[in-house]
Amino acid sequence: SNPTKGRLMERIETDVVIIGAGVAGLSAAHRLRQRGVEVAVLEARDRVGGRVKSDLSNGFLIEVGGQWIAPDQERLLALIDELGLERFERYRDGADVYVDGDGGVVQHTTELPPLPEATLSEIERLIEVLDELSKEVDPLEPWRHPRAAEFDAVSFSGWLERQTADRAAVDFVTPFIAGGMLTKPPATFSLLAALVMAASAGGFRDLADLDLVLNERVLGGMHLVPFRLAEEVGTERIRLNTDVRSITVSDEGVLVRGDGLEVRASEVIIALGPHLVSRISIDPPLPPQKSQMLQQYSMGNVIKVHAFYETPFWRELGLSGTTYGPYEIVHETYDNTAPDYPGGTLVGFVSDLQADAMYALDATERRAAILRSIATYFGPQALEPAFYYESDWINEEFTGGAYGTSPAIGSITRYEDLVRSSVGPIHFACSDIAGLGYTHIDGAIRMGERAAGLVADPGASA
Repeated sequence: SNPTKGRLMERIETDVVIIGAGVAGLSAAHRLRQRGVEVAVLEARDRVGGRVKSDLSNGFLIEVGGQWIAPDQERLLALIDELGLERFERYRDGADVYVDGDGGVVQHTTELPPLPEATLSEIERLIEVLDELSKEVDPLEPWRHPRAAEFDAVSFSGWLERQTADRAAVDFVTPFIAGGMLTKPPATFSLLAALVMAASAGGFRDLADLDLVLNERVLGGMHLVPFRLAEEVGTERIRLNTDVRSITVSDEGVLVRGDGLEVRASEVIIALGPHLVSRISIDPPLPPQKSQMLQQYSMGNVIKVHAFYETPFWRELGLSGTTYGPYEIVHETYDNTAPDYPGGTLVGFVSDLQADAMYALDATERRAAILRSIATYFGPQALEPAFYYESDWINEEFTGGAYGTSPAIGSITRYEDLVRSSVGPIHFACSDIAGLGYTHIDGAIRMGERAAGLVADPGASA
């Protein structure tokens, strides 16, 4: 063996090497193992799970990454049952809270807050148009829509502003896709990208229905899904702290090199976000269009905030914990109290430009600004949590943002089916390239299982 970085180079052979131990990579490994295929899973982090992550801090279990389950997420629901995990419903009893552009606070039990009648009418009309358009789009092949090129050439904000002169209606509808899902300013992605996001969840109206999208959670934490998957795969097949540096393809198969490790296999599955693939040197290089397509996908930015309180005081006030304020630093919150927690927990989200502004502050200033925003919805009791926690995905080397990546304007129709195409024995799997379940855990499972199928049955349809 040759010394590499002060340690011996380990060499192993297997059938398939999988780069990335997130849900997509582990789902692929799990399905391949069920078919008797040997795998080696290489993960740069010191843990499995990828963007599904929980931290234990001061005795508080915090689901830092993906955590919710929607009723239409069939693959996630099936996997949770297969792994023997339990689910529980999100608390949602009581009134929701809306904060308008003037700081006015309104409690309501209706689907939409009591805005001026003309604005409500425009909101409903925009939602209906977006719902109809999104249901025309196939999330797996959106480029096949007869107006795909037109929809891909205009930004989401540009399209919305052409539909109505009611600025309040535009501001109300925009965050359902921008801050709430793609976590980017609406001028940075196309209408077609917005429609794909909505289509992947069953349509724009379903995407905007929080009782559907944020329906359930896993008892004990969503991180149990990748943990149980890792157990099924076999921890001896998973190498943590192994940052893959190169992939070499030859007539003999693939040679994957990582920190202190070489793996020879017949095929490789890259289960990473598109924006991370360029960290790996690939020889021979990927075809130029495939390489450029991957460069068009960039991460959004969101700060996920957990505030733990001694009691769920908002319930005592007759509030559900669900809030919405398109002009607020924290544009939405939810009751995130776990069944075994004696107090109450709120989770809030700070996205795109607001997240940029918050990262410009030091930690103390940021905490104070975020809690003041939460207090706008719930009153001064929200200012003094027993414990406070912020996610920091933008600074995590092997993630670089949240929730997921989305393509630049014009990229969907420019590159079409290259988004999921294999290159010889190199296959790709992650939620960012999913159709159904796009950027969600369900999509990661679907893409992992798809990649496993391509490897185990090369003649099957992609």
